[in-house]
Amino acid sequence: MDHHQHGHIHPHGEHGNNHAGLMNEHPNSHVVDEHAGHQTSDFLKRFWISLILTIPVLLLSEMIQHWFGFHIAFPGDKFVLLGLSLILFIYGGKPFLIGMLREIKQSNPGMMTLIGVAILVAFVYSTSVIFGLKGMDFFWELATLIDIMLLGHYFEMRSQHAASRALESLVALLPSDVHVERKGVVVDLPLKELRNQDIILIKPGEKIPADGKIISGHSFVNESMLTGESLPVRKQKEDLVIGGSINGDGSIKVLVTGTGEQSYLNKVINMVQGAQAIKSRTQNLANKVAKWLTYVSLSIGIITFIVWFSKDGDMAFALERMVTVMVTSCPHALGVAIPLVVAISTSQAAVNGLLIRNRTAFENSRNLSLVIFDKTGTLTEGSHGIQRIIVIDKIYSENDILQYAAALQQNSEHYIAQGVKKSLDLKKLELWPSTEFEYLPGIGIKGKVKGKEVIAVGPNYFRKENMPVPEIPEEINQSSETVNFLNIDGKTAGIITLSDTIRPSSKAAIEELKSMGIKSYLLTGDNEHVAKSVSDSLGMDGFLANVLPDQKQQKVLEFQQKGEIVAMTGDGVNDAPALAQANVGIAVGSGTDVAAETADILLVNSDPRDIVKIIRFGRATYKKMIQNLFWAVGYNIVAIPLAAGVLYPGFLLSPAAGAVLMSISTIIVAINAQLLKRSL
Repeated sequence: MDHHQHGHIHPHGEHGNNHAGLMNEHPNSHVVDEHAGHQTSDFLKRFWISLILTIPVLLLSEMIQHWFGFHIAFPGDKFVLLGLSLILFIYGGKPFLIGMLREIKQSNPGMMTLIGVAILVAFVYSTSVIFGLKGMDFFWELATLIDIMLLGHYFEMRSQHAASRALESLVALLPSDVHVERKGVVVDLPLKELRNQDIILIKPGEKIPADGKIISGHSFVNESMLTGESLPVRKQKEDLVIGGSINGDGSIKVLVTGTGEQSYLNKVINMVQGAQAIKSRTQNLANKVAKWLTYVSLSIGIITFIVWFSKDGDMAFALERMVTVMVTSCPHALGVAIPLVVAISTSQAAVNGLLIRNRTAFENSRNLSLVIFDKTGTLTEGSHGIQRIIVIDKIYSENDILQYAAALQQNSEHYIAQGVKKSLDLKKLELWPSTEFEYLPGIGIKGKVKGKEVIAVGPNYFRKENMPVPEIPEEINQSSETVNFLNIDGKTAGIITLSDTIRPSSKAAIEELKSMGIKSYLLTGDNEHVAKSVSDSLGMDGFLANVLPDQKQQKVLEFQQKGEIVAMTGDGVNDAPALAQANVGIAVGSGTDVAAETADILLVNSDPRDIVKIIRFGRATYKKMIQNLFWAVGYNIVAIPLAAGVLYPGFLLSPAAGAVLMSISTIIVAINAQLLKRSL
């Protein structure tokens, strides 16, 4: 143990060498799913161009002219209408036609098939009308359907943009340049030129560029964003270090022990990609509805044609009925029912500090049965603050002890120093100057403050000096608190303890989850004493301690295999695979970019109560989606039989009347989606 004695166990244990390697230049590091981003912008571009083309199509359509009481005619106007519609059909309809072919090839018709069939039938029929078939064209219907579906799919793809940027964030953990020793001389080289067995120099405060083994020097290394270990870890000769962690206040030389695929970060990348690939196969609700509507549309359309043609032998009338059924059965409302709710819920959540990155996972939040919390930085603040100041020598006050300690610690970057300085700032006390600062390797620090010899040390100092360790008061929990003695002129003046403090809102969040019937578990790399202490104080259902970083994903999977619907919350790189594996991955905003990019939902305010909020909002959002699907499909229940002519000759649903019904359905869906704003 180091001079800042504590009860934590380093999560690597003997497994550290499994992560030996170098993330030199990950083969996928530059692949930030440009394809998905391009697809999203492509849908938006197609929407705007199609919308511009729609205006003249509407103006030249006979039905629109009839509705609004105007008339535009000129030689060849029908062929201009056909030409514009052909461009719209090919350019605007291309994604849906390609999607339809793909779904048919996979024997899994969905929304793309429903839209593709509708626009194909509308175009072929309307073109036939232009060339002499008796009836009225559907070009206006074709244009508006393409516009609305392009916009709907744009909303959908934007909200679904997954966590592929995690790869960039992982690589960003590494420095761009490294100090490499070549022939006894240290030279700066780009990271990509780093090779296996190179010797690298890492200066105080720098990021460690590669996995490797220390061959000289010692330091404290902050691995919290990689391993979840809440305290900086003492590292010396022969110890292993991980690329991406941050060196403390010592200089170290490291032998690079591996490259590429052997590196820890590379393993994290592979775990994230694997878990995301599994989750991305989830089929959304609207697609399931669209699949059945496709079957209904084709079946009733064909039956309608057969019935009418066999009855009267009127090809034009039978075709008109069939086309009316098939175009009517692809409601505009269905195209916006889900995306509109998603767009509103996403923006409304963002206003409240809840960033939804994955729609499917957000929908799944309504079914959660268990939430796994990472400890450091999620349930706790992630920064070590002073828990207590105990005065031993009564000639000093608590503030005196704090000021002497802060004067000395201002020269250090250790986490104890940061906690002490933060406490001094909060109390608005004067920071005294200090001189003759000296770092005592493995023991503590010393210097002069106000002419007095001051040392700040852990229990190891006394053992090394063969002195009895001063009595540590019983109220100090040594398993979770770091103990630091302050000696002034050879006498122990006081004790300062620090610990990673529990967020004030954590207990309320756990209680609210319990009231919703959702279990909560703590997952941490810390030892059982620390885990039990936090778990018990918050009233959680259980804890998993001493969990190695690469085991977190497995723990989530084990719960899932038991039938649990799992949410994982975390803030570090080490949480990324587990966040991706979980049914819902939730990152707290105070964490790393990698966790944020890998998660489905990001809590900007780092408040655990927002987890409860997102679950409740998820339930409200899903309820709104179901309502919208009811209105969208309910329209079909009425419109399809009427379009097929079940009440003929008493009543026959004309394409115009079908369009009115469709518009009403779309308006209802839009208004209903807006009501979601009241739910958060």
